[in-house]
Amino acid sequence: MSETKNKTQTKSKGNTKKPQNKNTKPAVAYKPVVTANTKGKPRTSKKRRTPAKPPVRVAFLGGLNEVGKNLTVFECENDIVIIDCGMAFPDGDMLGVDLVIPDYTYLELNRDKIRGVVITHGHEDHIGGIPYLLAKINVPIYGTPLTIGLIENKLREHSLSAPPTLIKKQAGDRFSLGCFDIELIHVNHSIPDAVAIAMTTPAGVLIHTGDFKVDYTPIEGRMTDLNRFAALGDKGVLALFAESTNAERPGYTPTEQTVTDSFDKLFSAAYNKRIIIATFASNISRIQLIINCAVKYGRKVAFSGRSMINYMKVAQELGYVEVPDNLIIDIDQLRDYPPEKIVLATTGSQGEPMSALSRMAYSDHRKVSVGVGDFIIISANPIPGNERAVGNVVDELLKRGCEVVYESMYEVHVSGHARQEELKLIHSLVKPRYFVPIHGEQKMLQKHRSLAMSLGMRSEDIYIGDIGKCVDISTEGFKEAEPVPAGKIFVDGLGVGDVGSIVLRDRKHLGQDGLIIIVASLDVYDGHVIGGPDIVSRGFVYVRESGDLMDDIRSLSLDILEDCSRRNIHEWGVIKNLIKDDIAKLIVRQTGRSPMILPILMEV
Repeated sequence: MSETKNKTQTKSKGNTKKPQNKNTKPAVAYKPVVTANTKGKPRTSKKRRTPAKPPVRVAFLGGLNEVGKNLTVFECENDIVIIDCGMAFPDGDMLGVDLVIPDYTYLELNRDKIRGVVITHGHEDHIGGIPYLLAKINVPIYGTPLTIGLIENKLREHSLSAPPTLIKKQAGDRFSLGCFDIELIHVNHSIPDAVAIAMTTPAGVLIHTGDFKVDYTPIEGRMTDLNRFAALGDKGVLALFAESTNAERPGYTPTEQTVTDSFDKLFSAAYNKRIIIATFASNISRIQLIINCAVKYGRKVAFSGRSMINYMKVAQELGYVEVPDNLIIDIDQLRDYPPEKIVLATTGSQGEPMSALSRMAYSDHRKVSVGVGDFIIISANPIPGNERAVGNVVDELLKRGCEVVYESMYEVHVSGHARQEELKLIHSLVKPRYFVPIHGEQKMLQKHRSLAMSLGMRSEDIYIGDIGKCVDISTEGFKEAEPVPAGKIFVDGLGVGDVGSIVLRDRKHLGQDGLIIIVASLDVYDGHVIGGPDIVSRGFVYVRESGDLMDDIRSLSLDILEDCSRRNIHEWGVIKNLIKDDIAKLIVRQTGRSPMILPILMEV
């Protein structure tokens, strides 16, 4: 036993050389494993690297650095999914333009990749462009029942070459579009059936909030599905695309129930007057509130405005509003009831010139006259840029003796968009790796960026895009790609895209300085003047009081035409330019104005 112990001690003290054991193989640092393939040759197996996940390419065709015209394109592995397809209302300098839609050139070039359009909700800035897209590309449209119902109603006004494919989905449904697995998540907004969209892609999970707010006591339906946002956040979200409309406003957006209390007080105060309420036609929960108050105070309800009637028709057919029997009357029946038994819900909360409320204010409505004894509630916030138009309508109503209540006086409107604390809540639940603020002007996007950074996100993990920008999102971050064709397409009547910047410039010129038309008949052989020149003024000066100026323009035009005839100048383009230049100098010298000058020459 002692002999064994001594051997052990000697081994442990310094004998580093291990004895060879016949049954033990010598250790090696690395030795390739050789296997045989079907051809009998040895093959070395190497450690396989995990292939990189394909990025998701995101192209922004609308909704950034503007309010409205929302359209975002997501592309991955040869599949494209479009979220929303909206329109915007024209600015004040877009003279004669009815609406503005995105440029669909990029979508037309990639039509074979498009698997579908998923709509978040039924507001015009999210569905208004669909008829014009379907006129170019027949792609399936996915949305909740109310959203699809509103789209169907809109498409009846357009003649499409092929019948549209409209597919109804419910909040909570999941379906696949190419390599995109789509899930609809219920959210609160100022219209029922609004959803956020979660997209599971090979690159990871992307969440697009759509327009939303967190209302803990909504009038219709249930509150925003915060549990689902949290569950997705726990699993891991690659990128969050969240709306920024109210990112500048602190706190929480008030619940719609605050409007309920205000309306109840106002209905009580207007017990002996006719009540007229102007609101967004799409705010169906607000219409339900009006109906509830009308029932409580024993009034009949009528609707005015085409969009108001259309929205109500769809909402009633689909069961999104509860209307007691015999409560709704036609606008032609207003005179059959005393004023104190009437509630008239109308469009025009933004002061639109052709809206029902504006026509009432300016005595241009064929069926409704307003005045003393009318109690008018404007239940909406003015959209930025519309403040003056709304103020003008309010002034006209007050001049006619109406009592007018608007948002700054009472809580008669709450927004449908999340404020800062609600945005922070969504960020905290989702915990995205990357963030892209959407739906808003630059100041809104930048403020939303700051909010995300206050929650711990790094600046390099946040991307602020622009119309036409294209970015690849992967686990490695953002990488800008080549810009895509994008911009604004103007719709004027039946014309789509035929009104551009040059036409708008001419319209603005006409509106500011007017038009001078110079008409002359020239001999077909030698070009001398046979008839005229006659001068026509439109929007420039009153001809009867400006005889000397008209004579000077006529005389100078005649001299130019005769001089061209003597010099054998017969190219009409050259002659017209000479007339424009010399007449413009004359008019500026005598009036300081710059009207559009339009020479019209005819050969006889």
